[in-house]
Amino acid sequence: MAGVLLFLIFGLCWWLRKRSCEVDSSSKEEEQDSDGGGADGMRDFGTYFSERTKHSLHELHCQSELVLVLVDNLLHVCRRKLSKSFFPVLEPAIGVGSAFEGWSPEEDATVYRLLVPLRPPHAHSFRLEIGTVAQMLRNKSRIHVEVECTCTREQTVGDMQCFIHDTEEKLRMNQKPTLIHHLCTGSYLDVKKTACWFQDFVRSAWVLVPQSCRYDMKVLPSSHSCKLQFTDDCGRILMAEIMFGVQLGASDIFLSSQDTQAFDTPSTSWTLSYAVAEAKFFRLMARQAPHDSFHLNSLQLCTRMLVGTGFSSYTFKTAVMHLLTTTPLAGWHRRDFHLWLDDIMWYLRCCLEKKCLKHFFFGNEKLPEEIILPPALQRAEPLNLLQHLEQDPTAHKQAMCEFKELRYRLTTQLFYGH
Repeated sequence: MAGVLLFLIFGLCWWLRKRSCEVDSSSKEEEQDSDGGGADGMRDFGTYFSERTKHSLHELHCQSELVLVLVDNLLHVCRRKLSKSFFPVLEPAIGVGSAFEGWSPEEDATVYRLLVPLRPPHAHSFRLEIGTVAQMLRNKSRIHVEVECTCTREQTVGDMQCFIHDTEEKLRMNQKPTLIHHLCTGSYLDVKKTACWFQDFVRSAWVLVPQSCRYDMKVLPSSHSCKLQFTDDCGRILMAEIMFGVQLGASDIFLSSQDTQAFDTPSTSWTLSYAVAEAKFFRLMARQAPHDSFHLNSLQLCTRMLVGTGFSSYTFKTAVMHLLTTTPLAGWHRRDFHLWLDDIMWYLRCCLEKKCLKHFFFGNEKLPEEIILPPALQRAEPLNLLQHLEQDPTAHKQAMCEFKELRYRLTTQLFYGH
């Protein structure tokens, strides 16, 4: 079935080359072009689609950099105002998600997502309760906030407040808003309270940011993150979403405030996030792939056709990540883009037939050594993202029908450009 798509693409390439030859004034050049039309036609076709997406990818890169600058400047002001407080320390933002990876499934509504790592403030520590891998996947991880004794530090630092051993009177006299009292439920860091605190704080901090004279910033409603709308003097809008995370050791995996969409998840539960590791992976591929690599173009092209289907962009993204580590990077030239599109669709079809698509960060022996995983994930068994299809024959049949529809949409896109 995948061969049908390739046959149609070859036919279109031949038509484009034939049309090019017909308008050429030199009959000799026309004959030469016809004789060598296969390779040249495919190269021209690859260039055509590359040119169509080049502007949007370039704009995506520029706007990503702009959003990162705006958020970094905002965080700089926040850190300065929080320097003597007992609230979490805000680390520099990390660009994550499709926009910072170099592609976008949205046409005109790109959201630039960033993760801000949190560190415990003075006299506090975070103890991560992650449990087993199965518990982590069920969003059962929590962040326990513990108060530390600072009595031994007084000799070198000076008069330092100790929440454990100071008298109640001294604590009352020096009382400041504390992390446990304001951002925790019990002694566990609360996702919703953290998001609400940050939203309120950035409203007052924005006026001190240099770009505030050129951009209007609006905080949009969100229970698990901080959604910001930046509007410049010309009325152009940039949407950013800041999530919060606590790093698992020295790894590229975080416990994140990302919304799970599950109604029964308590606000003290934090979600296992691979977003930083994924962004790091795409940066590695950008350095190693050919300068005219088509992997981002193909990912953007495919994911923009998923509307109305049960497939997620993450499914296609996972497939492309697997292909990038199992095939030579030197082969991802745009002149061969039609072959790679066919390979992506063939790979997904095989996964659907087998009802198995392995998670990229579980049991993957091809994972680049630069990606650092916590020990629990290093030892984990492979995770099947299509496990639900094994348990539901009706869902599997529906997925196969939708895959045929996706293949038809891709063919239509290649022929007519819409």
